[in-house]
Amino acid sequence: MSRSLSGRSQESTEAAALDNQPVHDAGAEFYRAALAELRTAAIPFLVGGAYALEVHAGIHRRTKDLDIFVLEKDALSCLDVLATAGYRAELTFPHWLGKVFCGEEFIDVIFNSGNGCCPVDDEWFDYARPGRVLNLDLPLCPVEEVIWQKSFILERDRCDVADVSHLLRRHAATLDWNRLIERFGNNGSVLFAQLVLFDFIFPGHRDSVPVWVQQRLLHEHQTARPQFVGGAPVIQGTLLSASQYLRDIDQEGYHDVRLPPTGRLSREQIAIWTANFMQH
Repeated sequence: MSRSLSGRSQESTEAAALDNQPVHDAGAEFYRAALAELRTAAIPFLVGGAYALEVHAGIHRRTKDLDIFVLEKDALSCLDVLATAGYRAELTFPHWLGKVFCGEEFIDVIFNSGNGCCPVDDEWFDYARPGRVLNLDLPLCPVEEVIWQKSFILERDRCDVADVSHLLRRHAATLDWNRLIERFGNNGSVLFAQLVLFDFIFPGHRDSVPVWVQQRLLHEHQTARPQFVGGAPVIQGTLLSASQYLRDIDQEGYHDVRLPPTGRLSREQIAIWTANFMQH
């Protein structure tokens, strides 16, 4: 395929109220039709982004797109199916995202994160949550995975700390914390930082995060050791922002943690992704 193609409780009550709200989005018909095509083609997907956030956290944020999450092995098939249905489709960033267009509306087809740290795997589907979106009953990305992915978004022009804090306020008492910590792996300090900010943002909800979680993450943070690759110190800031730490790599010789042996991205993939930020 080419890069471009043509052709529970209060929470439950609030979620139910959201479910019953009529959908007036200009793109709703497009989204529903595209999802129907994927269902007919038996391509599994999850709904994320603003629509899932509305169900998970009660935050209303209408945008001109719908985010769906698929396994990497299904990404090209997903784009092919929607291209065959008559929409314009492209693999915008080969390491994590494709897009499908209908006029001004579009669908993001996501199979990883921009930093390469949060690949969509079977576990996303195993722990998916049901929700009412676009007047359809659809599987939503698990709250744990949403927190995992959003925790790394700390760009100059976009920061998802508020989304993470709202998700924690709503779900901290019921999260699968062991699974969430495992998701972060060696990047547990990012989760720890989000919890510190959550304590600051919502001080009245500090007790909702189990004490052992804070203690474990603090211990891991304090005992972490500096990393070096070929004698060069590693910079991990590129996991949080694709643009704000480039000078440290280019001018001061830091090793970009996204590259092997510490990361999974190639120089070409990083260059394509970085060019997106240089356009603004």
